[in-house]
Amino acid sequence: MTLMAERPTMSGTESRSFEELLDALDELIVPAGYKAEIIRGSIVVSPWSKGYYLRVMRLVCKQLEPHLPEGHVIDRAPALYVFPEQERAYGPDIFAAHERVLETENNRLDGEALSFVAELTSPSTRHDDLTDKVETYGKAGVPVYLILDMQEEQATVLWTPSAKGYESHCTRPFGEKLPMPAPFDCTLDTTGFEAPEEEDGD
Repeated sequence: MTLMAERPTMSGTESRSFEELLDALDELIVPAGYKAEIIRGSIVVSPWSKGYYLRVMRLVCKQLEPHLPEGHVIDRAPALYVFPEQERAYGPDIFAAHERVLETENNRLDGEALSFVAELTSPSTRHDDLTDKVETYGKAGVPVYLILDMQEEQATVLWTPSAKGYESHCTRPFGEKLPMPAPFDCTLDTTGFEAPEEEDGD
């Protein structure tokens, strides 16, 4: 399989069942710096985030953790959440779920147990973050989906999940405060989410 630095790579497995794709994903050797998901009937391998994305993820977790529902945890560790009815399996950049969901030896976690997900877009994943994942997370009933559009430097929070995705949303440019709906009921300060300024070379 050939991997490209800024484009997701799809395996030639479009005709396989979802369970077969999950089994193939378990056996797939993913090179360092890449992650693998199942999107629209294919295994998609895409590059991990840029360095400063980790700073942004840390800021999100730090701000939202005090407002989590009781018994829930928030993390940015690699984890695969599975949505069998929609035949999707995602590794969200940030996720929150009840801690009991993580008490398993299985690496396929229940997507419907999520209370929050966030995706930080990159050129290779932006389209899916803005379309396929909106529909999948909404149909699965994930209460809050936060999209940090790193290319447009703006944050969008979606809530009120439905069969079409989400019924409600709010967008703010980076640097402003974004109101976060229930179960958080707080504001997310997006100051510091911008890309670092390029240093001028002499």
